[in-house]
Amino acid sequence: MEKTRGGRLKFFIGSSITILITGLMLLNLSPINALEDRLLDYRFKIRGAVKPPKDIIIAAIDEKSIDMLGRWPWDRDIMADVLKKLKGLGVRIIVFDIIFSEAEKNDTLFSKAMTDAGNVILPVFFEFDSESDIPDEEFISDSSFVNVKNSDKFNQYNPIGAKKITTPVSELGKSAIALGYVNTFPDDDGILRWEPLVIEYNGYLYPSITLQSAVKYLKIPNKMVILEATEGIRLGETYIPTDRFGRTLINYYGTDQTFSYFSISDILDGNIKPEDFHDKIVLIGATAVGIYDLRVTPFTAAMPGVEKHANVIASIIEKKFIKSAPKLINITILLLSGLLLSLLIVRFKAFGGSAITISFLFFISLLGYYLFAQKGIWINITYPILNIFFVFISVTIYNYVAEERYAKRIRAMFSSYVTEKIVNELIKNPDMAKLGGERREITVLFSDVMGFTSFSEKHAPEEVVAILNEYLGEMTDIVLKWEGTLDKFIGDAILTFWNAPMRQENHAELAIKCALNMVGRLKELQKKWQAEGKPILDCGIGINTGEVIVGNIGAERKKMDYTVIGDHVNLGSRVESLTRKYNTHILITEFTLSKIKDLLADETIWKTEVTGLEKVIVKGKERPVGIYRVESLGHGVKSRVVEYQEGKVVKMEEK
Repeated sequence: MEKTRGGRLKFFIGSSITILITGLMLLNLSPINALEDRLLDYRFKIRGAVKPPKDIIIAAIDEKSIDMLGRWPWDRDIMADVLKKLKGLGVRIIVFDIIFSEAEKNDTLFSKAMTDAGNVILPVFFEFDSESDIPDEEFISDSSFVNVKNSDKFNQYNPIGAKKITTPVSELGKSAIALGYVNTFPDDDGILRWEPLVIEYNGYLYPSITLQSAVKYLKIPNKMVILEATEGIRLGETYIPTDRFGRTLINYYGTDQTFSYFSISDILDGNIKPEDFHDKIVLIGATAVGIYDLRVTPFTAAMPGVEKHANVIASIIEKKFIKSAPKLINITILLLSGLLLSLLIVRFKAFGGSAITISFLFFISLLGYYLFAQKGIWINITYPILNIFFVFISVTIYNYVAEERYAKRIRAMFSSYVTEKIVNELIKNPDMAKLGGERREITVLFSDVMGFTSFSEKHAPEEVVAILNEYLGEMTDIVLKWEGTLDKFIGDAILTFWNAPMRQENHAELAIKCALNMVGRLKELQKKWQAEGKPILDCGIGINTGEVIVGNIGAERKKMDYTVIGDHVNLGSRVESLTRKYNTHILITEFTLSKIKDLLADETIWKTEVTGLEKVIVKGKERPVGIYRVESLGHGVKSRVVEYQEGKVVKMEEK
């Protein structure tokens, strides 16, 4: 019953912690979310780089190009030459990661090159702190979303809103086929994990340059680009999942240099293969140290912004999105793992509980990685992992406190009965001591001082107590030496038994050796008392073996004793009283003899003589039992058993 109550309490602790952690998940705490972001990064790293599509190329403004063409920024006639080269290579889409916001003398030449190419996308940049006092160019709104579904949801979750915009000069902006913003929003730890696909400005909703690039590459008409407010963006048959603010998780393909890089200088010199560029998207951006916009990603601390664009465009083209699992799924995983762990962990001890906990941690981690790497689903594993950890710690602390409390109970209960060794074994193996009570074969030993009543009448109480304490102290030490359980003192009598609470296969042997040791020590005490002029005590010992009830007996929560009861206990007491009739120190029953007969034969119990006396019927019994005297023999004499002669049965009327 106590074990059941303990199991229920541990399950209650585990389930309560699970519910508490679920509440924390609903609160969406930033520190825990930051930890989950880090675990997402590790999933990227464990997955490693994946092969990017060949449709995307980065035309790099690198150190080699700067050495050839001079310091950045270059004159726009150079950019016009780049466009002419790319047009000649049959490039499908050209995307600049450069904002041409200031007018220059060669803008007309550059604008004409863009018009001739007919496939150039230019960037804009939004600001969020101050209002613009410059009128917007009319061509800007042409790049906004024309098809918005469920726009009323924006009343609850507003998209990211801008206050100011930086655009290309009018002549260049009108020559581009589309505009898209290049704003990025790193998380608090500086790592860029999300790509905002929509920003609201001046009443219009604008797409990112990455979304515009994918739309134009896939040749999707503007009317088929549908912004589903707070949910996602549909590009024909392609659906891009977003959060409620219009952001999508960036599926990074690897570290920097994962996509194909070509130097602008090589493009201008013709040191490239035309087939590498034909019908591709070419992103033109800075990669030279000191001029490019650095992005920190889960893979690297220094990725050029232009390659970040390549990752987003690639995931849209290949439909390889990372979808954040719905909160209901995350809560379900948390509750199921927590409650199942709470149910299982109560069934195991420390080692088993640790193994179960590690298994749960491994499973949750493996599930999170599998869904991420194979299905593109991001489940929150931080809350389940924290929950599993706290459930384990809490249950372990409870077990420790409960075991300490149990150890104190066991120590308090048995330290006066048995040796420290047995107490420690009982603490380590509590099942050895069944607290409720059970049937078990034991060997019981009764020891009583002969003639104690008359002795106490003839001597002063102080003298009686002093010599009795000395005698009982010596006998107790011997009982504990032979690993007996000291049940109680009954006045001058001692009740001891073996094979409980700890099982002892040789319980009868231990009882016989204990009795012989007690008699031997008593003889030494008698010589000492005689030399000191003190009165001399003598004792009788009765031993019996049989099945009894052993356990805690008494009034619960008031007074409980770990003791034995039953006919074989009473028989042991009756046999002890017969030591006076047969004028001997030790008497055993035939039941005990049957347990040690083979030991006497092979000299395991050496220098011992067991002599059969007769069969007796003790008071309160009907069945006769054979009794035997046990004595120590001299040195060098083998043990032996002398059986009594079959004959009449003696019936004892006295105790």
